[in-house]
Amino acid sequence: MTTFSSEDGAPHFDPDAVHAKYLEERDKRLVEGRAAIRDLSGDTLFGKYREDPFTPYVHREPVTDDVDVAIVGAGIGGLVAGAELRKAGIGKIRLIDEAGGVGGTWYWNRYPGIMCDVESYSYIPMLEELDYVPKTRYAYGAEIRECLEMLAEKFDLVADGLFHTRVTSTVWNEELARWVIETDHGDMIRARYVVEAVGILNLMKLPDIPGMELFKGKSFHTARWDYEYTGGDASGHLDKLADKVVAVMGTGASAVQCIPHLAESAKHLYVFQRTPAPVGYRGNRPTTPEFAEELRGHPGWQRERMYNFHDVLRGAAEKDLVDDAWTNYWPRTRARRRPPDMSMEQYMYEMEREDFAVMEEHRAWIDEFVTDPEVAEILKPYYRYVCKRPCFLDEYYPTFSRPNVTVVNCPAGIERITETGAICNGQEYEFDLLVYATGFEAEVTPFPRRAAHDIIGRGGLSVAEAWAEGPATLHGIMTRGFPNMFIMPSPGQQSVITVNFTLVNSEAAEHIGHTVKLLDERGVRIFDVSQEAQDAYVDFILSRYVAAFEMMEACTPSRVNFEGNPRAANPRSGSWGGGMGDLHGWIRMLAAWREQGEFEGLELDQPAVTRERV
Repeated sequence: MTTFSSEDGAPHFDPDAVHAKYLEERDKRLVEGRAAIRDLSGDTLFGKYREDPFTPYVHREPVTDDVDVAIVGAGIGGLVAGAELRKAGIGKIRLIDEAGGVGGTWYWNRYPGIMCDVESYSYIPMLEELDYVPKTRYAYGAEIRECLEMLAEKFDLVADGLFHTRVTSTVWNEELARWVIETDHGDMIRARYVVEAVGILNLMKLPDIPGMELFKGKSFHTARWDYEYTGGDASGHLDKLADKVVAVMGTGASAVQCIPHLAESAKHLYVFQRTPAPVGYRGNRPTTPEFAEELRGHPGWQRERMYNFHDVLRGAAEKDLVDDAWTNYWPRTRARRRPPDMSMEQYMYEMEREDFAVMEEHRAWIDEFVTDPEVAEILKPYYRYVCKRPCFLDEYYPTFSRPNVTVVNCPAGIERITETGAICNGQEYEFDLLVYATGFEAEVTPFPRRAAHDIIGRGGLSVAEAWAEGPATLHGIMTRGFPNMFIMPSPGQQSVITVNFTLVNSEAAEHIGHTVKLLDERGVRIFDVSQEAQDAYVDFILSRYVAAFEMMEACTPSRVNFEGNPRAANPRSGSWGGGMGDLHGWIRMLAAWREQGEFEGLELDQPAVTRERV
């Protein structure tokens, strides 16, 4: 499709040819029912996939308690919220999670090879408070989980935690001025404040494929890896697969990371690929003692690094502290500055040309590592870099030159599961183990669905009813009719979006901690968002909404564009400042709101008074 210039080695960009190729590949994947998934919450057959294989279930008696704050969710969002509330002087906190311990997605995901795609020095929260520097540039899952456990212990969030506990309802009681939380254990927790920290990758996605119930071999989802069957651990060495034929469904982040380990251990590995991912260079390396000491000697180093990473991706930093594939590729495709004398038409052309160059680099890398040209072509992604979440792993492409690995190209998806395998393009492939590396429901999944329980506010109104037309918040964190409740931010929830979402969680947690402290200092019993303030905030979100329908419709179907239907996006799910949002503007807005100290936009149960300034 392309030829390279002999002068500078840059790819020759023919827009018409590129558009035609990209649309051809997109259309192969625009098939009816491609987004169909099973609702595991009510699935009597496949609901077992949600069971916890990592921590034994221990029976306990129901708990009845009255606490200052209940936090629903013990992942990164819940933990940083709990830590900041502790720092604000809050005494009794109940952490509640369906998992057997803390960690959220890092508790559940323990598949071989699991690691973070964002550098560990920026991603793992509150490293300075822990006085900890990760062992490698990109931390493996076990280390991330250990750090989150350390965080929970440091801020005393475990002792009163309720684990292997699913919240069934959260109901506001006006007379008590408390939230009453009930669980599947029969617990009844009354809480002055509730923090909903349910996470953004918390709903396991299992496709709905004809015949799934017929398969007589072993199957599981990557988020519930069965090491009893495979042998080994998260570092690999899956010794029980030596005589097994294994199939992996999916080529997203979890599949990319576990496929090399499966290939090393299995008799044969089939990789069923619907859409190839763009897999770039990772370049992981150990953290040197010198670098660790350099970080420790610079107070505030982690937040500075978080901000810098975000700023580089937005094309707004002079220096790149991280210098990795994210900071190389993302600004080139998403944040090129437009010269004052350049027309918008020329600017869009240059953006697309640079995007094409980035994708050509990915495609050329495949040719370098995959020896069979036909296999290499199957693995090449033909779409813009913005269309699908990028992945990074140096070991991925060399795996497909192994004689025991077969990539099965299924653009339209697997047709059917049989008793012994799967049918793709009319051909059946037989295997002993099927690994569903199909990820999670999208980050923009509406909050009421991610919460997965009834949240009933004033007047018997549920969040699902209140948000029937889309999110309605103040700051992306509070919502009218649900007093004394905070919702940790997520994409599509009127806050902001950034690649390293730990930063957004950290900023929101600080805001919640400070806000609760100020409310207590003022003796406020109940707060609620005023209708006027919420309407104004929603209007601001709508006024900045950016619809990139034309570009997204040209993308390959993925969770980024609602599986090929970008017009399903709700403008009320926009960000503060438009697009991905103005992170620094949002942070300044929250800080100014706190500093003002008047709780603008909130209705309080007593007249506000001017607090003394120190």
